[in-house]
Amino acid sequence: MSPDRLSLTFAALADPTRRAILARLTSGQVSVTELAEPHDMSLPAISKHLRVLERSGLIERSRDAQWRPCRLKAAPMKAAVDWMEQYRRHWEESFDRLEEYLKEMQKKTPPTPEPRHGRKKK
Repeated sequence: MSPDRLSLTFAALADPTRRAILARLTSGQVSVTELAEPHDMSLPAISKHLRVLERSGLIERSRDAQWRPCRLKAAPMKAAVDWMEQYRRHWEESFDRLEEYLKEMQKKTPPTPEPRHGRKKK
């Protein structure tokens, strides 16, 4: 995947409305009108979001008479996940090293005594 395609994917995923649209499309093809229903925005505004998603390759739009269905194309998301995978491994390795370091520090540091509760004797 080229960096440009990856940038388009992340830019499309950056908006919560577009993520909600993608989530809705996981259940199958949906019309533009149906995609707009749960959102408090106009059809032209939804259409702008759909253009961004289409340009990124995350959705595909078609025309069937008056019905304009949209469907999810998940390949760009898979490529983005694959790209992020290397960073997940980095963080897991970093956390594993931190865990080992903390265990070593606990072995070297004597436990502190617990404070006593109760009244002092006079």
